[in-house]
Amino acid sequence: MLLMPIDQLESQSDPYMAAAHLLNFPGQSTEQALLALVDDQDQSQPRRLARRKAVEVLGRLNCHGAIPVIGRCLKSDDPYLVENSAWALAQLDCQVDALHETMISLLSRSDQNQRVLIQSLASLQVASAAGVIEPLQDSESPGVRGAAISACIKLGASCDRLDELQQHFLLPNQMDRQSGIQDAIDCGARDLLPAILQAPVSPVFRMRALRALWPEGDLIFGELSLVSVVDALLNDHPSHLELVHEYDQAPANEFLIQEFFGTDFSRCYLALQTLCDRSAVEIWLLLHQRWTEEAHNDYGAHYFFVKLFGSRCDWPKEALPVIEQILNEAILSQRPQFMKSKSAAVLSMYRLGVGFEQERLIQLLSSDSMPFWEVRYAVLMLLSDSKFDLDRDRCLECSAVDPHPFVAARAKAMTSDSI
Repeated sequence: MLLMPIDQLESQSDPYMAAAHLLNFPGQSTEQALLALVDDQDQSQPRRLARRKAVEVLGRLNCHGAIPVIGRCLKSDDPYLVENSAWALAQLDCQVDALHETMISLLSRSDQNQRVLIQSLASLQVASAAGVIEPLQDSESPGVRGAAISACIKLGASCDRLDELQQHFLLPNQMDRQSGIQDAIDCGARDLLPAILQAPVSPVFRMRALRALWPEGDLIFGELSLVSVVDALLNDHPSHLELVHEYDQAPANEFLIQEFFGTDFSRCYLALQTLCDRSAVEIWLLLHQRWTEEAHNDYGAHYFFVKLFGSRCDWPKEALPVIEQILNEAILSQRPQFMKSKSAAVLSMYRLGVGFEQERLIQLLSSDSMPFWEVRYAVLMLLSDSKFDLDRDRCLECSAVDPHPFVAARAKAMTSDSI
């Protein structure tokens, strides 16, 4: 596909898809094909799009021989290619001074992605960039401002402006909130972890920050307990978050359910919190209809439907078998976009009083049969309940040596009866 003439392509996106899929086939032939594409001067749109992806894939493949070719892309008139090139050079730990200087010079251009350039220069520890980055701490763009604050700290400046970075966690725009969390991760701002854990963004971003910032091997950090923090993240209750939206009047149930399909998690959590107080009988038919129509295939709504199903036990009798089937399917799903629903479904099943046979629990606790650590951890949360009539010690045997440190930490805490 990469070599095929444009007029012979079945789809104009074929070269892009080919470049993307080559990530799964590392090796010399793959690198040569991608390098040839990056160096190709064909300016047709399919080739331009594929070239951007090829640069990214070369970075992900850790192809250090690509640095000169990618470096030349910094002078392209395609700002997206420049952006991907700066990112890839950071991934490849490029230590070519001339390319650093080119990236620094690009920071003065408004048509370039200043945020990615700042992040790349900071990642490469380019001290000479500090003077150019420093004024950008006052940029009107929260993304640029946060990246500049983070970069200056990483390059040796004081942490005096960390409070400003914390304010980004509660900005009206979700992308700005997510960017703020990434900025905190980039400069290793562990002191901001409590605020990050309350930020109204996807639990994936909060978990990413926890894994990046939590001191390795420690069970306690400041006033935080690792087990309590991970428990709260998987429970993911809206009351634990600082939401940035509110309703000026009581919305209709239809509106609240529609909010689950939005991209702003603050709005989703607010809708979830509000629906928990609505009549289960009144909302069930609406929920079932929307699930059948589209929620079953919408990764954002899927998660919040699963959360809502486990938030109460007063569903109509006829709803319970349907809900149980939905939750079971969520646990078993292998579709990547629904991974965060798996542990949520385990906890929702438990809250609804649906029993788990011991053999199934043991299977879910095994890293061989259940590679998703969040599910294994959620099962341990269930086992903390003494009402389970199970051989608890047998269930804990495989978790004590779990390859994921969070799961092992919880199993250890349960073994010592400290939780």
